[in-house]
Amino acid sequence: MITLNNKYVCCGLGALAIAGQASAQQKTQTKPNIIYIMCDDMGYGDLGCYGQRFISTPRIDRMASEGMRFTQAYAGSPVSAPSRACFMTGQHSGHTLVRGNKEYWNNSNLNMRYGVNTDYSLVGQHPYDPDHVIIPEIFKDNGYTTGMFGKWAGGYEGSVSTPDKRGIDEYYGYICQFQAHLYYPNFLNEFSRSKGDTEVRRVTLEENINYPMYGSEYLNRTQYSADLIHQKALEWLRNQSASQPFLGIFTYTLPHAELAQPDDEIYQAYKDKFCECEEKVYGGDQWSRYNPTDHAHAQFAGMITRLDQQVGEILDLLKEKGLDENTVVIFTSDNGPHEEGGADQPFFNRDGLLQGLKRSTYEGGIRIPFIVRWPGKVAAGVDNDHQFAFYDLMATFCDIAGIENYEENYRNKSLDQDYFDGISIYPTLTGQGEQQKHDYLYWEFHETNMLGVRMGDWKLVVQNGNCRLYDLATDIHEDNDVASAHPDIVEKMKEICRTAHTPNSLFNVTIP
Repeated sequence: MITLNNKYVCCGLGALAIAGQASAQQKTQTKPNIIYIMCDDMGYGDLGCYGQRFISTPRIDRMASEGMRFTQAYAGSPVSAPSRACFMTGQHSGHTLVRGNKEYWNNSNLNMRYGVNTDYSLVGQHPYDPDHVIIPEIFKDNGYTTGMFGKWAGGYEGSVSTPDKRGIDEYYGYICQFQAHLYYPNFLNEFSRSKGDTEVRRVTLEENINYPMYGSEYLNRTQYSADLIHQKALEWLRNQSASQPFLGIFTYTLPHAELAQPDDEIYQAYKDKFCECEEKVYGGDQWSRYNPTDHAHAQFAGMITRLDQQVGEILDLLKEKGLDENTVVIFTSDNGPHEEGGADQPFFNRDGLLQGLKRSTYEGGIRIPFIVRWPGKVAAGVDNDHQFAFYDLMATFCDIAGIENYEENYRNKSLDQDYFDGISIYPTLTGQGEQQKHDYLYWEFHETNMLGVRMGDWKLVVQNGNCRLYDLATDIHEDNDVASAHPDIVEKMKEICRTAHTPNSLFNVTIP
């Protein structure tokens, strides 16, 4: 070995082979790869790099130090399925078809036997509009290999919108987000184009089904879905090469309820580490499929650290395969934090930076962690306050991949207007070109009958048609309603609500 600029450099045939391989990779592929990691219900303050003090997240923190950390990034919606729809469709929640967690399971189809358990014969959420293009379809059409691992939530089993019908080559995970409430489920869903599958199918988890889904015997189950999904994602990633660009959408379910995981060194690092007065006991909710736990704080912390380790393994594998520098890796969460299944957001985020949880259009329900790492393209260790939302990612991904005119080329020409609401953040990421900004960001959510509009530093929160106005420049916690002092601003933002919203009979909201 010799030392060059304080770094060790290997000499000999091995080093020459590595250099030759890297050179060959540069010649065979110019389009960047994209890995998009979206976890489930992680709040803005749940990572060390965003101020978390009780949970260890060294790999994601390092990813932030090696890339760009956004401080004013927003989900598409304050809840799972519509937020993912905004990402996939490039539409905000006033335009996209899926605006809520509409379920396609009920007691009438609770008729499938899995060992000692009875489960649903049909599961899933409302389908994405089959006539509006989604991200993996665009990338598949432009020569990318596509893989998705984790939660789908874009259509129920057998519907017009399942991974096999929407441009995805390899899929493994939960079609139904309700099924994802169980970390040791009876089955998962799989589709593999390379193995000759023609549609999504169920994969029974044989080691789980001989124990009940709820109660004292539940943890005798051994097939932990978060690990199974992650291993499938790594297997897919190992099969990728520099000769073919790839898009990986890793919609991991951690750290969403229930609070359950293997009793290994990750969990043991937190178990009994919180003093007795601080630990939380959760009694469970059988209908929601949230099993009880005596260590809710330890479980939640361990699940986030487990996710952090998985992100590290993804980054390590990219480096091992020589794909590191040509791969954009994004880490984010689908919406704000939850208090389901025993989770305790006030305990872990004691600074109370943001008001509101999942299902709320206050900042806490929609502002999310967002980190981008792309060596040599995205500046390292940079904090950025650019305001954007998930519906900007279709445009951003297309810019990264050099896919031009996606709105014109992929719009549904049978409609007078097929909405594409995104503005690419590629200039912000790379420093190339001038960054265009939104006049406003918009959200709506029918279950809580809430809307939200951000216009510069002004934030309008609407609930049941009633408006509250906040100045986020001085009131990030949204405590002081200044609507009466700025009626002109309120009226302007109310008009935005009226023009941004298109009617949707499935997900009704009150427009002011």
